[in-house]
Amino acid sequence: MSKEQAETWEAQSESWAGFDVNEFQRQVIAEFRANNGKMSGMFEGWTLAVLTTVGARTGQRRESILGYLDFDGKGIVVASSNGADKHPAWYHNIRKNPIVTVETGTDTYQAIAAIPPGEERDKLFDRVIAEAPGYADHQSKTTREIPVVVLNRIGPKPGEERVKGMGDWIVEVHDWLRGELETLRTQADQLIDGSADKIERTPPDLAQQMRTHCLSFCGALSRHHGGEDAAMFPMLAKQFPALAPALGQLGEEHKVVARLQDDIKQLVDGFVPGESDPVRLRADLERLANQLESHFRYEEETIVTALNATAPAPNFG
Repeated sequence: MSKEQAETWEAQSESWAGFDVNEFQRQVIAEFRANNGKMSGMFEGWTLAVLTTVGARTGQRRESILGYLDFDGKGIVVASSNGADKHPAWYHNIRKNPIVTVETGTDTYQAIAAIPPGEERDKLFDRVIAEAPGYADHQSKTTREIPVVVLNRIGPKPGEERVKGMGDWIVEVHDWLRGELETLRTQADQLIDGSADKIERTPPDLAQQMRTHCLSFCGALSRHHGGEDAAMFPMLAKQFPALAPALGQLGEEHKVVARLQDDIKQLVDGFVPGESDPVRLRADLERLANQLESHFRYEEETIVTALNATAPAPNFG
């Protein structure tokens, strides 16, 4: 949005008294869609997009026509509301539900809307006004800090291969942890059905193998959750306010998970072949594994989409 376009928009806004603004917006959106994003009249030459959000209070789909920028392949919209002192309704909607649909006229895609905080927002806004100076005029009209919103595409662009994201990597870590738990249960099954007797009795025996797997599992789980609590969850909560309550719950669950892994370690360390009851060991492992699986599933439902859209999987060379 240039300064001239901002002034045109302001003049048009002042003439809206007595008119149905929602109907006007519907007409603009209809023209936008009919002409693949190319506009005439007061919007001629503008780069616009239709943003479809879910109403924070109603749960209904809401469509807004907005100025649209592209920075390094990511869509950018600005919650300027022409410099009003209140955030626009669509901004409140994405704070409640960040999954949106974006139409640029030539492309339609699902995105998860991130709200960069602090210094990150400031740098992004500087870049916005360098390209679209009209937004600086909007900011000068209000003491409200105008948010900049990054529309992170969910999935690849048409014709492009899907790149593995951080969320995929989290699932892989969970799957490895699931595999370690399954190994422990399989070893307990061997103790129950007697096949453990067929295993070579030279060290490490089955009980020692179980302790080794247990140490590997518990150590990896502690490091995994430590990294999430220290870095990943705070980053997500700042950019995606809608996820903050669930992320807080996951952080509390990590305390429970720490106790679960201690319970698993005590079960395995305390097992004495020929003395302890392998059936009880197996039942206790199953109970604890089911609780951990419930945590893994909830974590994946909560964060995988946001992580895949915002960060690639780590490259360990």
